[in-house]
Amino acid sequence: MSTIAAIIGRILIAALFVLAGIPKIIDPSGAAQMLQSANLPGNLAQPVGIFEVVAGLLLALGFMSRLVSILLFGFTLLTVFFFHNQFGDPLQAAMALKNVAIAGGLLMVFAYGHMVWGYDRMRAARRGEREAADANARAHDAELRAARAEGRAEAVEGAPVARRRVLDRDGDGHVG
Repeated sequence: MSTIAAIIGRILIAALFVLAGIPKIIDPSGAAQMLQSANLPGNLAQPVGIFEVVAGLLLALGFMSRLVSILLFGFTLLTVFFFHNQFGDPLQAAMALKNVAIAGGLLMVFAYGHMVWGYDRMRAARRGEREAADANARAHDAELRAARAEGRAEAVEGAPVARRRVLDRDGDGHVG
């Protein structure tokens, strides 16, 4: 049950960024004005929107979830620093608190997000399966070499006496 909750939580946090980024891509003028009011270049609106959408989708899919969650964590805290820093205003304080809570959720994804369903986990599982298959193949090859060596040893033991003397190095009458 906790796995399902973690997946749903990760998708809901990701949806927040995707839905916030789409308007910045479609019509960046509003976001550009907001950026300029914070003394930031207005032409960052579309790149920020693209970052939010791409990072949100990667987070939802569980692809590079640790990296993406820490990048979004920093992005969210920068949002508090640049846009919601008027703590005397109740609305701004509430927005800052909301972003801090989102940052906390992103830290949880960073800490535990790689443990549940996602592309990274599937890739790691496939890597483990590949390593196990390689280990089995090496063990099989070692068994074949041992069986061939055993077969050669049995063939030498059954060889005529003259041949055994050639291979009898210590002179005790036994090969080996």
